[in-house]
Amino acid sequence: MWVARRFLSSVAQRGQYAGQSGLFRRPQHGSPPELELRYLQCTCCWRSRVPVAGFETLNATISPSSSEPCKEDSGAPLDACYTPEQRDAILQLLNNASPAELAGVKLLRGRKSLNIVEYRTKNGPFKTLESVVNVPLLKHKSAVVVFNAILNPVKKKKVKIQLAKFIRPEVDRSWLEDANTIVSLVCGTNKVAWAHVDRGMAVLDWQQHDCPNFLKGTYMASAYLNDVSAVVSVLPSADFYIIEKPSISVQNTALFPIMAHMRTVEAMLFALLEPRNIPVETNIPPRVLNMMRTAVGRHFGLMVGESRTSGAQTVRQLMTESVTQKFPRINIPSDLLMKYRNSFQMGNSKRGGEQLCDALLQAVAFYELLSESS
Repeated sequence: MWVARRFLSSVAQRGQYAGQSGLFRRPQHGSPPELELRYLQCTCCWRSRVPVAGFETLNATISPSSSEPCKEDSGAPLDACYTPEQRDAILQLLNNASPAELAGVKLLRGRKSLNIVEYRTKNGPFKTLESVVNVPLLKHKSAVVVFNAILNPVKKKKVKIQLAKFIRPEVDRSWLEDANTIVSLVCGTNKVAWAHVDRGMAVLDWQQHDCPNFLKGTYMASAYLNDVSAVVSVLPSADFYIIEKPSISVQNTALFPIMAHMRTVEAMLFALLEPRNIPVETNIPPRVLNMMRTAVGRHFGLMVGESRTSGAQTVRQLMTESVTQKFPRINIPSDLLMKYRNSFQMGNSKRGGEQLCDALLQAVAFYELLSESS
């Protein structure tokens, strides 16, 4: 063990200062003399020594401010809790990270990461740590947790995601990886929306179709078939059709009519989209698959307990990145950006945008989860 002995050695006490052993050395000039740190000494043998530059260097090395994170409940000004280098590192990430990168920081998954991006877009980059608490949902205590997590990230072991966790029925991975395009479909109470996306994460088509006979009267099968057939007739050709699997429980009797409606539309889409007259022994993958709604919600941080919140804000961010970033998460054509630029605003009186949002998010999640599971 190495210690700094805070007393004069016997040699130093006898006045032999210059060039002699001992932790402290008196200068050759001036009065009264001042003690200066000369070396650290080993407590095991008391002979081994390590020179040091001075008390300032030692203090800087063992200073709590450089090795211990700021306390959550300290109440001290945020900028005073960190060194200039630490402040620069924190602000660099907060000012430049994408929502997906921010979501990897503790406490920033979901709404907080989007709030940070929206705040810096509106007000410019953060200049001080104290200004971060102006972001909705980020106050002093949570900001400290975020800052410390940025400085001391926890390396998580990448967990291989099983395809069966989000795709049904289970299919061979190679079939999915060879797909050039998919059509992501989401059913609502009076609409069906879809997004046609290729493996290069480019949106080829994105729209929805009104279904006036949904949830009308006594659920006439012929009326449902007319609406669903009209949707199928305008769908683009694709390698796979991914249909959202709702997470409504059969025990929830209040939502039983909605669940029955969803299952009816889902069954009709499977029947109309799956190729017919294929021999059983033919090794051809199913063309129509289900994707778990909860899996998409967890992927984008939209789950609150077992419920999924709106994905409108996430889609608005994806649309913005498609224009502002060189390598966006997904490429959306300019005509579709113009068409839907006001469709997902908060408080929009026009209903029906949720299915469009969910169809696009499901397509993005499909490719990204497929990549993560490989």
